[in-house]
Amino acid sequence: MNREFIAALSQIERERGIAKEILIQAIEAALISAYRRNAGTAQNVSVNIDRQTGEVKVWERLAVVNEVVDARNQIERTRAEELCGGPVDEFVDIEVTPRDFGRIAAQTAKQVVVQRIREAERGVIYEEFSNREGDIVTGIVQRLEGRTAVVDLGKAEALLMPSEQVHHERLKMGDRIKTYVIEVKRTTKGPQIMVSRTHPGLLKRLLELEVPEIHDGVVEIKAIAREPGSRSKVAVHSRDLNVDPVGACVGQKGARIQAIVSELKGEKIDIVRWDTDPAVFVGNALSPARVVKVDVDEEQRVARVVVPEYQLSLAIGREGQNARLTAKLTGVKVDIKSESQARGDGVPG
Repeated sequence: MNREFIAALSQIERERGIAKEILIQAIEAALISAYRRNAGTAQNVSVNIDRQTGEVKVWERLAVVNEVVDARNQIERTRAEELCGGPVDEFVDIEVTPRDFGRIAAQTAKQVVVQRIREAERGVIYEEFSNREGDIVTGIVQRLEGRTAVVDLGKAEALLMPSEQVHHERLKMGDRIKTYVIEVKRTTKGPQIMVSRTHPGLLKRLLELEVPEIHDGVVEIKAIAREPGSRSKVAVHSRDLNVDPVGACVGQKGARIQAIVSELKGEKIDIVRWDTDPAVFVGNALSPARVVKVDVDEEQRVARVVVPEYQLSLAIGREGQNARLTAKLTGVKVDIKSESQARGDGVPG
């Protein structure tokens, strides 16, 4: 190695952010292993790289004795004094740099630097994506491994597992999709990024991207209930009395919400107004159905809802979906009856 190599390490420090001293120390450690392999012994050796010139020297520490028993670890006192030019202590460091060690040093140094750069790049990618847990990333489906999709995020790949995919959504290679980062793990092969298309957070982030009032904090998302690929309900509240939270999310002629529906491949989204009064909130959450009356037993966490006869099937929804999502959104069990059913039960209309 030489001055040019030291200069190259300085350049790596500037461009990659890997400290030159850390690289040199790693190279020294690797050279010790390389020397021991070539020497075929496990001597007490050290390697020093001159920080200015790049010159490499190997030093062997030997015990000073009057009579040598183990030549690998000991040196006779008179010989040690001769080499050191004077009296010596119990141990001496003798230079044992092999003649062809420069070639080994250069090869080893290259391997270490490449490895450290790779590790540093993985570290940077891990930090970048671990900070994006709970956020949206856009990627391209690079390949399919069974039902698992590998998504190219540019600097890294993410795994979209079958359990995190919408059941009717059939992804193809080359599809450009938005996903929600649910977890980032550090592994020996680099960061493992797990993403989702079904997480409620994906809908939340899409709304934040599409609706400026949410991004700015004027409109607040209070709750989300989602059955991925089919239907979702989002409860919103405005901190500004002059801003309609539902209208802000839907947008002019439905443009804002339609953009999100399109990204979620046709998933229907009901935007409803949140309310501090549980009865009002449940009534709003049953949208698009119209309700006549809501009584909430807060202790039992049950809402008894009365709807017009012709609204019963709409309120319950196909296979009970509307009632189920309302319960999930509001946190109370929903018992829906028509006006005639309510009268039959003795409940006043």
